[in-house]
Amino acid sequence: MASRFIVMLLIAGTIFGGLGYAKYRQVQTMVAKFSVPKPPTPVAAVAVGKASWPRTIASTGSLTAVQDSFVTNEVPGIVSALHFDSGQEVAAGALLVSLDATVDLATLEGLQAELELARLQHERAKKLVKDHTLSRADYDEVLAKETRLRAGVTAQQATIAKKTLRAPFTGTLGIRRVDLGDYLAAGSSVVSLQTLSPIYLDSSIPERYIAELKAGQEILLRSQAYGEEHFSGRLTAIEPGADPATRMVRIRAEFSNTDKRLRPGMFVDLELVQATADEVLTLPETAISYSPYGNSVFLITETPEGLVVQRKPVETGGTRGGDVAVTKGLAVGDRVVAVGQNKLRNGMQVEIVEDLTLQTDPP
Repeated sequence: MASRFIVMLLIAGTIFGGLGYAKYRQVQTMVAKFSVPKPPTPVAAVAVGKASWPRTIASTGSLTAVQDSFVTNEVPGIVSALHFDSGQEVAAGALLVSLDATVDLATLEGLQAELELARLQHERAKKLVKDHTLSRADYDEVLAKETRLRAGVTAQQATIAKKTLRAPFTGTLGIRRVDLGDYLAAGSSVVSLQTLSPIYLDSSIPERYIAELKAGQEILLRSQAYGEEHFSGRLTAIEPGADPATRMVRIRAEFSNTDKRLRPGMFVDLELVQATADEVLTLPETAISYSPYGNSVFLITETPEGLVVQRKPVETGGTRGGDVAVTKGLAVGDRVVAVGQNKLRNGMQVEIVEDLTLQTDPP
C-alpha cells in the first residue's frame, strides 16, 4: 500500500514538474521576445522653412453678375414661338420669344388703309384751300385726322414689336419658364439672363482696415467648389462710409472669369492682398497635429541611439497653398514628422524613409 502511494507521488511530481518546466520555458521565450529592441518606426520628415507672405485681410463674400435680369413681356399674349434653349449663350438683341400678333397685324393693316385715305384727302384739301374753295378750319380737321391716324399706326407697330422678346444684353440664359401656347400676362418671367464674364465680388471689411483699402488692390478668392484653387481679381469700388449698424465697409471687386467657372450667388472666402509682406516660418499642414488642447508637432532629434521624436506644442497662423505659418515653438531648419504621427509617442525611435523638402507657393 505504501509503495503504491509512493509511486503515485512520483508520477504526480513528474507531471507537475514537466508542466512547470514548460511554463517556465514559455515565460522565458516571451521575456526574450519583448526584450528585443523594436525597429525604428518609418516616417516622412520635413524641415521648417522660411517664406515671405504678403499681408492679407481675410473675409467672406458672395459673387454677383455684372448684369442680371429676368426677360419679361411688356404686353400680354400667347406664346407662338420659342427661339432659344435653356442655358444658351445669346448676344444682345437676339430673338427669344414671339407672342401671337395675328389680331394686332390685322388692326395695323386697317389703320394703314385709313391712313392712306387720310393722306389722299389731305392732298386734295391742300389744292382746295389754295383755290379758296375749302375753309381753313375744314383743312385743319383733315390734317388732324391724318396726324391722328399716323400716330395710331406708329402705336400699333410698337405694340406688335413688344410681342417679340429679345435679349437686352449679351449673357447666358437660365432655364426657360414658358412653353408654346402659354398665355403670358404682362410682366411674366420668361427666362433669366446673366452676364458671367466679368463677375463681381461683394463683401464687407471691418472699418479698422479702411485706411488700407485702395482701388486696384489684388483680391484672391477661394470657393468650396474648387478646393484650394485661388482666383485673382482687383478691387474696383469702396463704399464711402462704414455701416453704422455693423461698422463694416462694403467693397466690390471684379474678376475676369473668362472660363465662367465662377457663378453668381456663390459664397466665397477672400483675401485682400496688401503691399507689405511678413517673413514667416512654414510647414505643410500635414505636419501639424490639431487638438482642442493646442496644436503640436513631433520634433525629430539625434541621440546616440538614433533619431528620436518628441511632441512639441506650437502656435500657428494663417495658411496658404497647403502650408501653415508657425508663429511659436520652432526654428528654421528643425525637422519634424510630416507623415506617420498617429503611430508615434514621446521617445520613440524613428527612421526617415523619405526626406521631404518644404515648398512654399509664391505669394
